[in-house]
Amino acid sequence: MPLVLGFDTSAAHCAAALVRDGSILAERLEPMTRGQAERLFPLLEDLLAEAGLGWAALDRIGVGTGPGNFTGTRIAVSAARGLAMSLAIPALGVSGFEALAQAHARPVLVSIDGRAGRSYLQLFRTTGPDAPITWTGAADDLPALPAGCTVTGHDADRIAALAGATTAPAAALAPAIAMIAQSAPADAPPPAPLYMRAADAAPPRHKPPVILA
Repeated sequence: MPLVLGFDTSAAHCAAALVRDGSILAERLEPMTRGQAERLFPLLEDLLAEAGLGWAALDRIGVGTGPGNFTGTRIAVSAARGLAMSLAIPALGVSGFEALAQAHARPVLVSIDGRAGRSYLQLFRTTGPDAPITWTGAADDLPALPAGCTVTGHDADRIAALAGATTAPAAALAPAIAMIAQSAPADAPPPAPLYMRAADAAPPRHKPPVILA
């Protein structure tokens, strides 16, 4: 089985794991609200050193594509694409929804913190996933859950109580990303950020500079 490095910076953390044949060889999770760009590669190098391995040993890269923090998601996706190019190995994108659902039997509803009172939800049925939605907290706006559905992730207890469902423990993000990437098709499209809303940044007030030929 391939050796897979999975990592994620889509929230207030740097998370990474090395996985082979379904086993976690090494794992790191460092909470941080900023500084992921500076910390990510030293953390990955520490992870490889802990397992006694180098970059050349990797067969695949798995990266979290969000939804989450705009800048953090771009940091991880850009790093994964750069590593894939330099090491000549595939990079596979894994959404936070897929990662959090990875260890759970279907049906399962995954919730991710969307901040400002929002949650991002995706329902994984036995027949496949529904499209992700943005939930603003109203009970009437929750999707109808199939019988036996569990809820995992952000605010799972409240969502489960409103929906009449049970909760399931949240999975560790980086190992789940690596395990999904381990079995994904190697010719999958390059990873790209998954955005559920427009960026918070306002457009610039001033006109862009004129470029003279």
